Amino acid sequence: MTDEDIVGTVVELEVGPVAHGGHCVARHEGQVVFVRHALPGELVHARITEQNAKYLRADAVSVLTPSPQRIEPPCPYAGPGQCGGCDFQHANIVEQRRLKSTVVSDTLRRIGGIERTVVMESPGDDGLGWRTRMRYAVVDGRPGMYAHRSHDLIPIDRCLIAHPATPDVLSERWPDASSVLAVVSSEGKTAVQTGEDAAGRVVEVVRGRRFRVEAGGFWQVHPAAPETLVDAVMSGLEPAAGETALDLYSGVGLFAAFLAEAGCGVLAIEGDKDAVRNARRNLHDLPDVTLETGDVDRVLNAAAGQGLEHVDLVVLDPPRTGAGKDVVRRIAALTPRRVAYVACDPAALARDLKTFGRLGYGIASLRAFDLFGMTHHIECVAILEPVDSEVVSGGGLG
Repeated sequence: MTDEDIVGTVVELEVGPVAHGGHCVARHEGQVVFVRHALPGELVHARITEQNAKYLRADAVSVLTPSPQRIEPPCPYAGPGQCGGCDFQHANIVEQRRLKSTVVSDTLRRIGGIERTVVMESPGDDGLGWRTRMRYAVVDGRPGMYAHRSHDLIPIDRCLIAHPATPDVLSERWPDASSVLAVVSSEGKTAVQTGEDAAGRVVEVVRGRRFRVEAGGFWQVHPAAPETLVDAVMSGLEPAAGETALDLYSGVGLFAAFLAEAGCGVLAIEGDKDAVRNARRNLHDLPDVTLETGDVDRVLNAAAGQGLEHVDLVVLDPPRTGAGKDVVRRIAALTPRRVAYVACDPAALARDLKTFGRLGYGIASLRAFDLFGMTHHIECVAILEPVDSEVVSGGGLG
């Protein structure tokens, strides 16, 4: 078939295992097909939506043999050709978490060569009503969500994963905007921002400590996420008074604050100037925190040139693309006794863990959290330790 012939064609597929990205894997005439709106073990009719030389993409448009874990999606906008915001509304919440656990384990094995069984931990919700920051697309003044891998707007009147206290922007028209952001903070304060315009700040509270954040700046979107991740990092690192710590990609100072409260001297590095400006405000009462603005690799390199040879602890919370080999090498060269790696992408995590492994650091623990119900997204916290005590004592990395 030509490209024009296959796209739009409906084919029968036996659905195989789940894969990272919110789809499952099937095969059609020997070619890999990534199928959305399907579950492992199902027999479906699927419409081909994209084709390239390596694989096809498809949407399951009818289910001939349903999985026992399939449910009717609670959202009327979930389904083939509709809102692309959610991936798993057609699976019960227990199955969603099982699928995500499988994705993390499989990705660690396939990319990192790491054999590890992962159990997805739950914040105790049902996957709905959690998202405290909602960005809607706007076309011709009307807000909505884009279809999957498309700029086709799907007008909606309600989003079921949005926190119930987020401002209602869907009932309004936004004639001069390309997008609109609705935010609710943990204190119940709200903000609305159109496009990239500034709209002030909100205050978030974690473990009784207040953090000022730009309304459109980075902050975890599940209300339980900041404290969940802080607890995982702190319990994994077990910081002691007098130790030195790095907080890399430090944002507004979430992890740096609690490392400093535990008595550590902290060097926090962040590239976003607005985040660092807020961090200075958030951490003003903690004199043992030093804030540096700039690229993490560059700042670490400069610090090494100024005599930084060793730290006891590292928190590494990189963007979705991961830290990369250069940053990992610089961390390992500082011979920390423990590293807490906070990751939102299992593929990037697997790549960086593989690099850490080659440099003498193994996984002491790895926890995964389902903080993004109905979507394929996850958060992981890996605690790394030297596999050879000589690494920490100064014997080198081999």
